Amino acid sequence: MFKMILVPIDLSDIVVARPALDRAVALASHSGGQLRLVSVRSLMPVTYMEYMPADFDVSSKAEADVELKAVTGELALPRDKVSHVVRLGSIYGEVLEEAKSWGADLIVVGSHRPSMATYLIGSNATTIVRHAVCSVLVVR
Repeated sequence: MFKMILVPIDLSDIVVARPALDRAVALASHSGGQLRLVSVRSLMPVTYMEYMPADFDVSSKAEADVELKAVTGELALPRDKVSHVVRLGSIYGEVLEEAKSWGADLIVVGSHRPSMATYLIGSNATTIVRHAVCSVLVVR
C-alpha cells in the first residue's frame, strides 16, 4: 500500500481539494502511511514587482503556511503522520519536485469536471499525471 502520500492543495479553492483530502486521509489511515500537503504560490512576475512590497513573496508564503497549517490541523490523522509545505513557482513543477524530493509514492489530486477550456489548454492535474514518477490518483 502507499506509505508517502502527497496532496496538492489550492488554498483559494478548498472545495476541489476536500474530496482529494478525504481520500488521501482514508488511504493513509488504512496503510499507516504519511500524508504531506503542498500548496504552491506563484511567483510575482518581475514586471509587477515595482508595485509590490519588497517582501511580497515571503509574506505570501507565510500567509499560505498559516492557512495550510489550519487545514492540516483538521485532518483525522495523528500529528506525526501529517506535514505540510509551501513552495513558490509553477504549480505542477513544484508539486512534481516535492513528490520527488519527499519520496512520495502517490499523489492525490483534486480536479474539476473537464470543460472545453481544460481540453484545449490542459490543467495542472493533467500535467502532474503525465510527468509524475509515482502513481497519481485524480479525485473529482
